[in-house]
Amino acid sequence: MEPHERQQMILERLERVGHVRVSELTDEVSVSKMTIRRDLEVLEREGLLTRMHGGATRAAPRGYEPPYALRARVELDAKQSIAQSAAALVGEGESVIVDGGTTGLEIARALHDHSKLTVCTTSLRVAAELADNARIRLMIIGGTIRPGERSLSGELAESAFSNLRFDALFLTASGISIADGITEWNLDDARVKRAALASARRVIVVADATKLEQTAFAKVCDIDRIDVLVTDTRISHDLEQLLAERDVHVVATPLAEFGGPRRTA
Repeated sequence: MEPHERQQMILERLERVGHVRVSELTDEVSVSKMTIRRDLEVLEREGLLTRMHGGATRAAPRGYEPPYALRARVELDAKQSIAQSAAALVGEGESVIVDGGTTGLEIARALHDHSKLTVCTTSLRVAAELADNARIRLMIIGGTIRPGERSLSGELAESAFSNLRFDALFLTASGISIADGITEWNLDDARVKRAALASARRVIVVADATKLEQTAFAKVCDIDRIDVLVTDTRISHDLEQLLAERDVHVVATPLAEFGGPRRTA
């Protein structure tokens, strides 16, 4: 297993259970304890975990938003597959909002083959990805830059959406649940998302299955407000059924190694 593969596995384990032990990782991937300790040192320098005696823990408690650098390295295969399925839901000539976050960036990458598309974004990362694509008309909402995330928020960002109308919104989320709806960790981001919602004809939520049946700090909207959820095949059958009862169409996309998307009602 290559170093980046081991480090990816470590980060994903931390996201699931909150801690890892050197001895367990050594047995699992058949490398020396020194090799695992070096992996932990690398990840700690990047601010992605906190080392402790015999292992490591999350860099931040579960109740706080993980840093962008961490989110960019976990569930990457799922996010890329989800982005491809989501991009297929918009047609030539449509106008769309692409939200920020790591999944929003993957959607921007998946939109490169589209033509005559108008894309509006609240993310400088998304804007940088699409800036040189001559087949896409790119719009950037103004506002205050949030360091690390490189997203735009504030009154200027919110008011800009009130004068615009779009065919679709690709909405990223920190948590999705039937009871609590779509939630986000950051209050300012949640307000901008609500403004974007009001200007979009249809709402496409994009999130890997680790966000499902989870609740973050700030509510964006009720689950009934969304039209489509694009996720992966780890979604539970029960949740699919509950979403269908609320007229939310689910696109459950297998991870990259399993092939193309599976669409369900």
